[in-house]
Amino acid sequence: MLREFKRPRKLMGNAFEITVVSDDENAAYGHIEDAIDEIRRIEKLLTTYNEESQTNLINRNAGIQPVKVDWEIFGLIERSLRISNITNGYFDISYGGIDKSFWNFDREMKELPDPKQIKDHLKLVNYQHIMLDRENQTVFLKEKGMRIGFGGIGKGYAAEMAKRILLERGVNSGIVNASGDLTTWGNQANGKPWTVGIADPDNAGQPFSYMNITDMAVATSGNYEKFVVINGKKYSHTINPKTGMPVSGVKSVTVFCPNAEIADAMATPVSIMGVEAALNMVNQINHLECIIIDDHDTIYSSQNINLKY
Repeated sequence: MLREFKRPRKLMGNAFEITVVSDDENAAYGHIEDAIDEIRRIEKLLTTYNEESQTNLINRNAGIQPVKVDWEIFGLIERSLRISNITNGYFDISYGGIDKSFWNFDREMKELPDPKQIKDHLKLVNYQHIMLDRENQTVFLKEKGMRIGFGGIGKGYAAEMAKRILLERGVNSGIVNASGDLTTWGNQANGKPWTVGIADPDNAGQPFSYMNITDMAVATSGNYEKFVVINGKKYSHTINPKTGMPVSGVKSVTVFCPNAEIADAMATPVSIMGVEAALNMVNQINHLECIIIDDHDTIYSSQNINLKY
């Protein structure tokens, strides 16, 4: 009889949960462990916390020399730059210089960082200064002090790769949930499609709407999980790479598309660029949909979304 087997794990600094549908418990947990190993492998590859990682090597050689990398990292950076182009720079993996030094959302922050300092650092945030050389398989950050980081795309990439491993192992239905960014395929054990709840930003435990999905990824970016309040104003942990300031005005964004990496990467720009511009962009991209809730609890959705309340 088909059942759902799941296992939670802390990976990449996030709460992951992997679910597989199977009639064999031992096999199911074996497949889940294989997927977890794959996520750990990617974490090692992308982390900026490990001196040995290729990401760190690229950052350490900023303004000095190109760094030869694995095709996997090369491809991820190449796809990231494509998304930067599409989103007009609102998605930018070179935001690393701002994020670490100025914004720490551990509720200890009492005041905003100095705008002048932020401005100085912003000069280092420019995806057009990430130079890729396909022939030599190298990455070069043009300016000294530039840093890249995969915080905006890494979880989605890991979820997509874990799904790939599970599909290769013959798992026909499952979910990889990377702390709310999830990818689904097949159906539940009872044959019905997977159902996802769209979180209510004012009450994160309570969904305000449900959607039936399969073979679909969902990514959410909201200010209700990580934020600081300074002088009575709420600042989200999502940083606008063009201003170096956190986003305000939008409570939550949910993005749907067949690929978790793209969903993850698109959630950030959609929450930054303003409702009208975001909807306009999403409506022009095939197989991409979104729901936006602003600070006044107004709900906006792209053309093809059909919400059930």
